[in-house]
Amino acid sequence: MPIILSIYSGNNRFNDISNSIPKITNRVLSKELKHLEESLLIKRAIIEDYPVRIEYSVTDYSFGLEEVVKPMENWGKKHKNKISGTDLLTL
Repeated sequence: MPIILSIYSGNNRFNDISNSIPKITNRVLSKELKHLEESLLIKRAIIEDYPVRIEYSVTDYSFGLEEVVKPMENWGKKHKNKISGTDLLTL
């Protein structure tokens, strides 16, 4: 999910995605990008330029996850604040 959220947020190049997800290794990111592409959740585009660029984007199919992902993202943000002690509200 963090990879899809990163791409959905506008990070479409490998290094941008990697930098947006703390502690993910290049090997794991590469493997997961391939898996997500095979699952039709993201698409990979080769931009014929100099140098050649590879960009990732979410597919229409992955937008079906939004109704599940948004509540999870909101819960995660609230949970993170609670754990760090910056949110005094109880869950």
